[in-house]
Amino acid sequence: MPTEMPTEVSTQLIGMNWLFASPQVNPGGGIAEYFREKVPSEAWAFGIAAVVHAFLIINFFAVAPLFFIWLERKVAGRIQDRLGPTRVGGKFGWLQTLADGVKLIQKEDLCPQAADNMLFRMSPYLVFVASFAALLVLPWSDGWVAQNLDVGIFFMLAVMSLEVIGVILAGYSSGSKWALFGGMREAAQVVSYEIPMAICALVPVTAMGTLNMVDISRAQSGLFTNWMLFHDPFCFIAFFVYFTVATASVKRAPFDLAEAESELVAGFHTEYSGIRWSYFFMAEYGSMFAVSGIATALFLGGWQTGLGIEDALFTEGFRNWGKDSIFSGFAVGNYIANLFGCLVFLTKGCVLVFVQMWVRWTLPRLRIDQVMATCLKYLLPISCFLFLGITLWPLCVYKWTGRTTLLPSAVPLGQKSYVPPARRAPPQRPREPQQNEIKQSELNVPVPEMRESKQTTALPTQEVRS
Repeated sequence: MPTEMPTEVSTQLIGMNWLFASPQVNPGGGIAEYFREKVPSEAWAFGIAAVVHAFLIINFFAVAPLFFIWLERKVAGRIQDRLGPTRVGGKFGWLQTLADGVKLIQKEDLCPQAADNMLFRMSPYLVFVASFAALLVLPWSDGWVAQNLDVGIFFMLAVMSLEVIGVILAGYSSGSKWALFGGMREAAQVVSYEIPMAICALVPVTAMGTLNMVDISRAQSGLFTNWMLFHDPFCFIAFFVYFTVATASVKRAPFDLAEAESELVAGFHTEYSGIRWSYFFMAEYGSMFAVSGIATALFLGGWQTGLGIEDALFTEGFRNWGKDSIFSGFAVGNYIANLFGCLVFLTKGCVLVFVQMWVRWTLPRLRIDQVMATCLKYLLPISCFLFLGITLWPLCVYKWTGRTTLLPSAVPLGQKSYVPPARRAPPQRPREPQQNEIKQSELNVPVPEMRESKQTTALPTQEVRS
C-alpha cells in the first residue's frame, strides 16, 4: 500500500516541484510531481527531487570556480599588462584551472604533527557545505529554485555566516600561530561586516514587504526602472553599501586580511595542501557568486532583463507550448523561457563577480585596524541610516504625491507582488449540544422562518415555559 505524507509536510516541500514548471503555468508540475506516478511513496518522490536539485547545484558549485579562477587570472593579467594563461587548452588557456585541479588531487594530504587531526580534516568540509547550502534558495529563474522559502534571504545570510566557524576551526586546529592569527582576523572581520550586510539586505525587503526572494524578483518585472535599485534613493545607496560589505564578508581584497600572504604566509589555511586546500577556494568563489546572486535578486531584477522583452517573447501561449509532451508537468515553451531567465541571472551574477576581481587587482590592501574602522565607524552607521530612511520613505512620498512610489506609471509594489493562492479552510465539525441546552425539537413550539440575514433571535425564557 502506498503511504502518503501529511498535508503540512507536503506543503513545506512543494517548493521542490519548481524546476521544470512555473507555478503560473502548472502549479503542481515538476520533478516531484513526475515521480509521484513512478514510485510507490510520496516521500520517495520528494527525496528523488531533492537529490536531483542537489546534483544540479553541486555541479554548478564545482564548475563555476573553474571559470572564475580562469577569469581572475585573465583580469589580473590585463590590469598588470600581462597575458595570463595562454598555453593549456588553446590560445586563451581555457583548461589551465582544470590542470591545476588535477595537480591538487594528486598531491599528498598532509596533517601537521601539532594539529588536531579531526578538526583539521573537518574544517574544509564545514566551509564547503556552508557556501553550498546558500545556493539552495537562489531564484535562478521564474520557478527554478531548489527551495522556495518564505524566509529565503534570512536563510541565505544565516547559512553563509556559518562559514566563519570552519575558518576559525581551521586556524585553531593547525597548530600554527600564523594560521591562528588568520582565523582570529577572520572572526573579527566577518562577524563585524555581516551586521551592515544584513541591514542593507533588509532595505529592499522592507520596501517590498517579503523575505521571499522569488516574490521580490517577480515584483521587479518590466523595465529596469522597476528594479529596486531605482525605487528610491535609500535602495540606490544600499546597493553599493551592500556590495562593499559583501566583498569584505567573502574575504576579498582589499579586505583579505584573513589570508594576507605578505604578513601571515597564507592565513588560516597555511598548513593545508592538496584537495583540502582547494575546498577553501571553491567555497570562496561560491560565496562570491552567492552574495552577487543576493544583490541580483534584491536590487537588479533577478532573472528580468529590464528591457521588457520577457512579456513580449514568452507569452502564456508560448509557455504552454509542448505541455505534457515529454512527461506530466513539463512544458517545452516554459522550459525555454526559464532557461533564458536563468542565463540572464547568471550573467548579472558573473558581472558582479567580475567587479569584485577588478577591485581586488586595483586597490591596495588595508590594514586590519582600517578594515575594522571602516565597518564600525562608517558602513554600520550608514546602513542603519538607510534602514531608517526606507521605513519613513513611503510615508513621505504618500504625503506629497498620494502614492507610495515616485514612478507615475508603476503599480504599487504591494499590489504587484506575487500573491499565493488562498488555502482552503479546514472543514468544520458540527458542534455537539451541551447537556444544559434545550433542543428545539423537544419543545412544542413552531420553528421560526429564517430571514435573509441568516440571524435568528432566541425566544424569551418566559414564553418557552408558557
